[in-house]
Amino acid sequence: MFLGTHTPRLDDKGRIFLPAKYRDELSEGLVLTKGQERCLYVFPQAEFGRITEALRTAPMTAKAVRDYSRVFFASASDEVPDKQGRVTIPPALREYAGLQRDCVVIGANTRLEIWDATAWDAYLERQEDAFSDASQEVLPGVL
Repeated sequence: MFLGTHTPRLDDKGRIFLPAKYRDELSEGLVLTKGQERCLYVFPQAEFGRITEALRTAPMTAKAVRDYSRVFFASASDEVPDKQGRVTIPPALREYAGLQRDCVVIGANTRLEIWDATAWDAYLERQEDAFSDASQEVLPGVL
């Protein structure tokens, strides 16, 4: 489970330090891909495999499944962090997410998300007021 908010910087080579507490879990490899709201998703290999299997069994006759799968897999990049815990973000993914220098890495349960710091701040500002109202809709009877 990935939790928390971290604020690494993108270096001149397009690399970012992964949060230290998750480096062991991601040291064997990870998959970066486009996420919703112009962030990047970072999946451990096992979680990416689980999602792949779920999409494999989804009906390919459904246009939404085909469209989502195409973008999701075409933009995916498997990476292995270096010994310092850095991972290189491919240029196309950096462009998609608008990553400049200041980034935010958030824990999002089974994945990490990488955001441009300005984009994250704007997103969070828009969502925080709705957050308290959403528990009944998103988690009825849980919270």
